[in-house]
Amino acid sequence: MKTQDTSTGARKATDKIKKAGELQILCRSAQREERGVVFTNGCFDLLHVGHLRYLEAARNEGDILIVGVNTDASVHRIKGPLRPVIEEAERSELVAALHCVDYVVLFDTPDPLPLILLLQPDVLVKGADWPMDKIIGADEVLGRGGRVARIPLVQDRSTTSLIEKILARFGPQPHPFL
Repeated sequence: MKTQDTSTGARKATDKIKKAGELQILCRSAQREERGVVFTNGCFDLLHVGHLRYLEAARNEGDILIVGVNTDASVHRIKGPLRPVIEEAERSELVAALHCVDYVVLFDTPDPLPLILLLQPDVLVKGADWPMDKIIGADEVLGRGGRVARIPLVQDRSTTSLIEKILARFGPQPHPFL
């Protein structure tokens, strides 16, 4: 017998991937029920323990965690021509599969501000490496009476360091174990 996620009704990770308009309706409903909506965003290319711990901490900031995942085109603009390594459908499905994530939405804009304005989260979460005055959407969330949480990052855990570690171990030449 299949079990059902009690918070979202999702049976599969892909059931938790929604369009922005669907999430807008869900957010208004949750807020009427006095359930705190938390929003964060990122590329989430090559998912690692730093991502997991960050998202677990973000989930602890409220009742519903919505994660905005940059589209492939958006990641390419932010990170350069070699990124992302993993395409957007797979990245969003992997993020959605995490126990702490309630919903995922893809976004293609240069920053998440249009999504933040649409969803109107109660809590906006970013990594502690972001200074408060550089957090996109902070003024808007604070202006509505919400709050901004800055989550400490896991030391030495990033997609870039993971790529560097893989290249250092396996290098550009064919490896006998691959």
